[in-house]
Amino acid sequence: MTASSFPENFLWGTATAAHQVEGGNVNNDHWEMEHAEHSPFVESSGDACDSWHRWEEDLDLVAGAGLNTYRFSLEWSRIEPEEGEVSRAALDHYRRIVDGCRDRGLTPIATLVHFTMPRWLMHDGGWTGQKTGDRIARFTELALPAVRDAAYVATINEPNLMAVQPVIGGMARRGEEIKGLPVPDQAVSEALIGLHQRSMAVLRGAGSPPAGMTLVGLEYIDEGGGQEPMQAARAAMMDQFLTAAEGDDFVGLQIYTAQRFGPEGLIAPPADQQTLAHGMERRPRALSAAVRHAATVLPDMPLLVTENGIATADDEDRIRFTSDALQSLCEAIADGVDVRGYVHWSLLDNFEWMLGFAPTFGLVAVDRETFTRTPKPSLAWLGEVARRNGLG
Repeated sequence: MTASSFPENFLWGTATAAHQVEGGNVNNDHWEMEHAEHSPFVESSGDACDSWHRWEEDLDLVAGAGLNTYRFSLEWSRIEPEEGEVSRAALDHYRRIVDGCRDRGLTPIATLVHFTMPRWLMHDGGWTGQKTGDRIARFTELALPAVRDAAYVATINEPNLMAVQPVIGGMARRGEEIKGLPVPDQAVSEALIGLHQRSMAVLRGAGSPPAGMTLVGLEYIDEGGGQEPMQAARAAMMDQFLTAAEGDDFVGLQIYTAQRFGPEGLIAPPADQQTLAHGMERRPRALSAAVRHAATVLPDMPLLVTENGIATADDEDRIRFTSDALQSLCEAIADGVDVRGYVHWSLLDNFEWMLGFAPTFGLVAVDRETFTRTPKPSLAWLGEVARRNGLG
């Protein structure tokens, strides 16, 4: 390695998530929330990017750019639209995506649960329901044939962020200012860790590909007098989940930004550094800080950067941000942090949950009416980085 190169066989890729790109996921909780009276969603996901039908075109874009990895997720509500009713066609669809990756020389990373759940689960306990452990174990068994040839399988996407969401919802209902990510709901955190463990038990018992979970990673910054609230926030948001991953095959980290703390707790990011998504701070070097911290908690754990990117309308700034982030990652790896790959969020300008289609994270623009894909310069740039296996 040099100061700007990466280890041999390093993975270079980009990612999508089912509900954000497929379109027509009418049987999950988010579709119902999008259409509820007084919905917090600014718009419906609708047809999204129509990737349910256009996934082959999407894979061609990834492989054609020179990348070697694609991360995608399964949609539980397509596979099990009603409890106990299994769609073999949906399972085969996701198996074909894995095969399509392999055919194009792409390393497939499959996520079993990326935020959404079937409506029937939402109305019978949700993630904290008494039956949900058995249900996620059964879903993992159902999904295994579709993902058996993946290179990595992630159980649950960002359970630490999922545990924050009910806290944010309560703050919004009370009219409280939201400056950043508050401390997760501990009961929800423990429930989701338990679900991850149930899913892992099934995968281990069936001899699956390497498996683990993906977590939001953050850089934590003390602005003076904020050490105590900062440490408490990091312990709840990162450390308890990292500790729960001990014994897994890998941990995926999804790193975008930093959080700053003073004596009263969270400090809002500077206004001139906020991005298009949720007022995140533009902080490329958070990537290095977060992987370094994960390595201190789990020193022998292989890490994957399973998401990193920026919501911006300025593609030149996307390239600058990603270059700075990758330089910091290269330095962390040179210092001994075991990072096996970098997956950029996202391939497409897609549905960004409550914010709708306005935040643009994609390496590829998508016409909202025709679904025409138009690669941005950042896609070719990242492909060249992958071909060189370095920043040059």
